[in-house]
Amino acid sequence: MTVIEGQALTAAGFSHARLTIEGERVVRIEPVSGNGGPLIIPGFIDLHCHGGGGADIMEGGDAASRVARSHAKTGTTAFLATTMTAPIEQIERALADANAVSKHQQDDEAALCGIHLEGPFISRDRLGAQPDCVIDADIALVKRLMGLARLRVVTCAPEADPDGGLTRWLATKGVRVQLGHSSCDYETARQCFSSGRHGVTHMFNAMTPLHHRNPGAVGAALAHADFAELIPDLLHVHPGAMRAAMRAIPNVYAVTDATPASGMPDGHYRLGSQSVQKCGNGVRLADGTLAGSSLTMHQAFRNLVSIGLSVEEAAWRTSTIAADYLGLGDRGRIELGAIADLVIMDGSLDLVGVVIRGVSQ
Repeated sequence: MTVIEGQALTAAGFSHARLTIEGERVVRIEPVSGNGGPLIIPGFIDLHCHGGGGADIMEGGDAASRVARSHAKTGTTAFLATTMTAPIEQIERALADANAVSKHQQDDEAALCGIHLEGPFISRDRLGAQPDCVIDADIALVKRLMGLARLRVVTCAPEADPDGGLTRWLATKGVRVQLGHSSCDYETARQCFSSGRHGVTHMFNAMTPLHHRNPGAVGAALAHADFAELIPDLLHVHPGAMRAAMRAIPNVYAVTDATPASGMPDGHYRLGSQSVQKCGNGVRLADGTLAGSSLTMHQAFRNLVSIGLSVEEAAWRTSTIAADYLGLGDRGRIELGAIADLVIMDGSLDLVGVVIRGVSQ
């Protein structure tokens, strides 16, 4: 049994409370007198993570374990291993190896809750940092991939699935399909949101931008999407655009889009088949294209607060929304029976502790 006391964020807001943990669950929440102590918020959940600590999901082997351990140190308690567009055999190996890791995780690893398949069903015109191994939607292929690992999110450009067949099929399997890496126009994107697309992959990036006479995919997302990822590293998206998205789209949640450079010093790293360079908090291809990030979820949380969000809202956007999006009712919240995934911070929002499945790190 573990007891933690501080300013805990529950559904009712922050209050001074004593949390009792047995096994991996919160079994008691008691209000206590006083208003001091650390801040206790739900553990961060990252639904778009390619790597960290020098490891790349696409490496296969134990890379997913190293990524899970690296991000756990900064408060990520659950994540989706995210792939890159690549030859199919490389994607298959990455999925199989990540799935093997998910079955034998250690106490100091963030929970690997499944796979975010980012590509190969994207547009050649909006590759971003993805290599050109693009293919059209293929239900038979996806069935094979689903036999290797649990797909939770699939990024799919409308150009790759023009009749929506893959999108509809995935929806029947409980997989979240997101519009991303697309040059589609407003009308096409609007139709996607009304017929099966659940959200948006890294909102604003690798998609047609907003113009007042040509709203593009960004305009359609602002007008019609219910969920959207956002990379709040203060490089990918201007704070004003971030706030606009959060006013327009009901459920905007933070992701890192982290690369192996996350948690590492400046230098050269691999991202799938590509070479990238980390300089400061930016990660770029040789031509200067942003190539994912070096972000952690803790820094994402701090950045959201820095642009004016309350601590409560920042916690909601770095944990609870993502959990709800995947239907993880016992994660992303501090309540009786929930998994005891917690981030503990001081008044300056510096990290002072992480609890993963009831175990203090």
